[in-house]
Amino acid sequence: MGEMRGGGASIVDLPWRPLPMARSGLVWRSAVYQAVSLAFGLTWFVGLVVGLTLSTALVLIWVGIPMLAAMMVLWRVAAVLERTLARLAFGIEIPTPYRPLPRGRDPLAKLKVMAADPATWKDLVYLFLRFPLSLVEFAAAVAMWSATGVLLFLPVITAFSGGGVEVNFAVVSFWVQNPLGALPAVPVGLVMLALSLYAVRGLAIGHAVLARVLLGPSASQAENRELRARTERLQASRARGVDAAEFERRRIERDLHDGAQQRLLAVAMDIGRARAKLDDDPEGARALIEQAHQGTKEAIAELRDLARGIYPAILSDRGLDAAISGLAGRAPVPVEVAVDLPERPPAAVESIAYFIVAECLTNIAKYARATLATVRVAREDGWVVVEVTDNGVGGAVARPGGGLAGLADRAATIDGLLTVDSPVGGPTVVRADLPCTW
Repeated sequence: MGEMRGGGASIVDLPWRPLPMARSGLVWRSAVYQAVSLAFGLTWFVGLVVGLTLSTALVLIWVGIPMLAAMMVLWRVAAVLERTLARLAFGIEIPTPYRPLPRGRDPLAKLKVMAADPATWKDLVYLFLRFPLSLVEFAAAVAMWSATGVLLFLPVITAFSGGGVEVNFAVVSFWVQNPLGALPAVPVGLVMLALSLYAVRGLAIGHAVLARVLLGPSASQAENRELRARTERLQASRARGVDAAEFERRRIERDLHDGAQQRLLAVAMDIGRARAKLDDDPEGARALIEQAHQGTKEAIAELRDLARGIYPAILSDRGLDAAISGLAGRAPVPVEVAVDLPERPPAAVESIAYFIVAECLTNIAKYARATLATVRVAREDGWVVVEVTDNGVGGAVARPGGGLAGLADRAATIDGLLTVDSPVGGPTVVRADLPCTW
């Protein structure tokens, strides 16, 4: 109940200080809701009492059965409205707790599922409790705000009364003859205002807790829903991981075929030609052997670069700090590196973090027109956070099939998350949150 979806705060997140609460629209929305809640509570209570009583009485002549079914549908609709009102007034998001209805056009099957759903009957309990709860809230609102208003504006009231004012509260009463004599009531009114704000908050918390318990999913439902959502995320991550691995396999195959394999084939042909010329043209054979030697060195360099693209040796030997520092040293843009890892993360996390930094620095050199880049790697709870920032022109987007999308796919293989914040004009921040356990 701590936060509202989309980043908004709920009533329980507000600080226990009168001034911030007085400036909060959430508190005033709660106060308005408490003042008018009696109308909702009375409507639900009268409608349910009359409807259920009449439907039950008519069951003997069978008319009451469809009436009871209609009442059940109506109180579920009222509960949906109450969830919306709770979100608007108190800033809490109450997930729908209902079991899924069967597909098809059979209304009886749907009514059976609704009747067997515990959430349906929890809705009914809440709507019955809504009337006494709203009665208490309305009475408290009238008492608090009436007393606060009288005390704050007592000098004005006295000035327009002409002959003095008698103030009667439940436990105290006094007579005020002129506005000057009413001035001491103003500080008391300010204290009452602060107390009223606290009371609004307390009543709102109580109402929100009751609504969350009776209108929201049970603990087992919430746990199952969370597990289901996590399963769906993991399935999507696995699919993206399989695609990323297949893309990497094709890249390695293409690089081997178009690069090192072609060079080695040229080396073999040069050596064959040199062997044919060895007796008749020693100088030509020598030149071909030199050419083959140079081709061999280039093929070895390509194979080394390809192996580094699979998993760099420095990463396994010395860890992320040294590997990223090596990337920064080879980058054409000045790069500041800050790595704060008390212990080495798993190898998969290290590898993904390394390639995220490598791809980001490559993109910065190609497209960003930046003069400075920073790389930060830190451990936050059970996560390794990688942030690459540059002061370039911005506008970076993770397009499907692009380098940034590929990095997101890499991160997804371990249930990680990659975000790109790159407004036009910069700066660009690429952040990856990589779990150390999955």
